[in-house]
Amino acid sequence: MVLLHVKRGDESQFLLQAPGSSELEELTAQVARVYNARLKAQRIWSEMEELAEHGVFLPPNMQGLTDEQIEELKLKDEWGEKCIPSGGSVFKKDDIGRRNGQAPNEKMKQVIKKTIEEAKAIISKKQVEANVCMTMEMVNDALDQLRGAVMIVYPMGLPPYDPIRMEFENKEDLSGTQAGLNVIKESEAQLWWAAKELRRTKKLSDYVGKNEKTKIIVKIQQRGQGAPAREPIISSEEQKQLMLYYHRRQEELKKLEENDDDSCLNSPWADNTALKRHFHGVKDIKWRPR
Repeated sequence: MVLLHVKRGDESQFLLQAPGSSELEELTAQVARVYNARLKAQRIWSEMEELAEHGVFLPPNMQGLTDEQIEELKLKDEWGEKCIPSGGSVFKKDDIGRRNGQAPNEKMKQVIKKTIEEAKAIISKKQVEANVCMTMEMVNDALDQLRGAVMIVYPMGLPPYDPIRMEFENKEDLSGTQAGLNVIKESEAQLWWAAKELRRTKKLSDYVGKNEKTKIIVKIQQRGQGAPAREPIISSEEQKQLMLYYHRRQEELKKLEENDDDSCLNSPWADNTALKRHFHGVKDIKWRPR
């Protein structure tokens, strides 16, 4: 199996294994699928952190309004009255005005936070350092854990306009958002390796050969964005070590220059003609006028 280290720009994402005989059409779609699913999980747990702190989403027509404006317009949060967290709620006002402030109690909050940490660990970028390959099953497991935590804390469900529920139902609208720019459609994804585009019409072995123990760094890119930057010759960690070595070397040379005292050369033991004069019998001759 060829080991693919998938990156987006210079940032590591995950490891993926694939046979050298894999069709790049399917492999590219698989990489994009895992990449987008990880982004979905990140969006969900980001909103779940807010859910644990400030409760469910307000209706779109009430978001950003003050209490006085809501009262004046006679608006009512009907779903907020239905979606009560298990064990009761604790009021914690959302200063941004996106959520209703009816937060879960401490016990339920810890359920959400613990599940988020477990999901993060499953699809963490640290899995690359641990040499653990990512699969779609692993990402789905993380998503299922997040879904389960929401169902425990909110057994009656979330409002239909809550971004967490919309993500779980694949109804999210990411148009005009930064999160939407990060998503890469499977049909528009491209893989690059060694400054070459891995064309979908070919096989992986057409580029990396038939050695199944090969490890390559591939970069996922949106079609039309051009070739990504090439990998540096040395890693950032190696560059730090190299700079540290040269800095230490410069300090050593500086100390040697400061200690450049050659007065010792006037000592008798430093005379390289002393032995010759000794055998010629001309040692310790003193010249003085008569």
